[in-house]
Amino acid sequence: QAQLVESGGGLVQPGGSLRLSCEARGGTFYMYGRAWFRQAPGKEREFVAAIDRIGATTYYEDSVQGRFTISRDNDKNMVYLQMNSLEAEDTAVYYCAAAPGTPRNAAAYNNWGQGTQVTVSS
Repeated sequence: QAQLVESGGGLVQPGGSLRLSCEARGGTFYMYGRAWFRQAPGKEREFVAAIDRIGATTYYEDSVQGRFTISRDNDKNMVYLQMNSLEAEDTAVYYCAAAPGTPRNAAAYNNWGQGTQVTVSS
C-alpha cells in the first residue's frame, strides 16, 4: 500500500533551522506533484510549499518565501523541506502530500503522511 512518511521535526529555537523529509513508499509518487502543508492548534491546515513532478517549478506561501526551500529526489522517492530562520509562528504539525499537479488547496490532495511536529520556542 502506498504511503507517505514524514520525519525530521523537533524543537528548535527561533532563528534556527530544520530539514523535514518525506519518503514515498510504494505507489508511483514520482508522477505526482508534492507539497507540504501545516496545521497549528485551532487552525485550518494551510499550504506551505509545492513542487512539480520533475522538480522544475516550486511554489511557496508568502510567509515562508525566502526562508523555506522544497526539493525532491525522485530516484530516492524523497521530498524535503529545508526551513531556515524559523519563527514561533511556524510551530505546527507539518504534513506532506501528493496530487496531480501542484494545487494549493488541501482538499485536492488524497495522499497524506501522518505528520511531524515542529515547535519553535526559546
